[in-house]
Amino acid sequence: MAKQKKKYYVVWKGVEPGVYSTWTECERQVKGFEGALFKSFPTLEEAQTAYAGGAAEHFHKSDRQKVNRLNIESLPPDKRPIVPSLSVDAACSGNPGKMEYRGVDTATGREIFHQGPFDSGTNNIGEFLALVHGLALLQKQGLTTLPVYSDSRTAQSWVRQRQCKSKLSRTEQNARLFELVCRAEYWLQHNSYTNPIYKWDTELWGEIPADFGRK
Repeated sequence: MAKQKKKYYVVWKGVEPGVYSTWTECERQVKGFEGALFKSFPTLEEAQTAYAGGAAEHFHKSDRQKVNRLNIESLPPDKRPIVPSLSVDAACSGNPGKMEYRGVDTATGREIFHQGPFDSGTNNIGEFLALVHGLALLQKQGLTTLPVYSDSRTAQSWVRQRQCKSKLSRTEQNARLFELVCRAEYWLQHNSYTNPIYKWDTELWGEIPADFGRK
């Protein structure tokens, strides 16, 4: 009979979070505990590293969003993000590379808009376009006081200046993307918005709900 491999168990959220060497010990911490977060690892070193690093990186994207919500729900009301609100984010494979952006409902993660992928873009341009897209959409829908969250200080600065400050060169590959940038700048220069834009507190709340989960 093959010998069963030894496992170590990390409990991030349970009766007593920590690293346990048997399933019996782990089960005592998580059984009946609402929202328990735990996972097994093949070595003690991996388990200890995982426990120190937090739960989010060890779960799939949908699970990470659940972790984020659990972390947020444990905070006092005045330390949580405002809901209802819109969260925006971008992802880029390479710099420059294929870029896409989207906006989601902060509370539920429901996707509200999604554009791309676009060739030869950058993450900063995507973050900028996501913010402007969100502001224009909310204005069109009459939601002119709904807060918008972004984790990019650069994009927020460009929106305040009403201009994309990217140094990316225009090429045949990204011509379509630059058309969107021009449209976004035109909208900012010919429209006013009253939606408050807030910096998403990644350290406190985890990844922004609009995150593409590719980190």
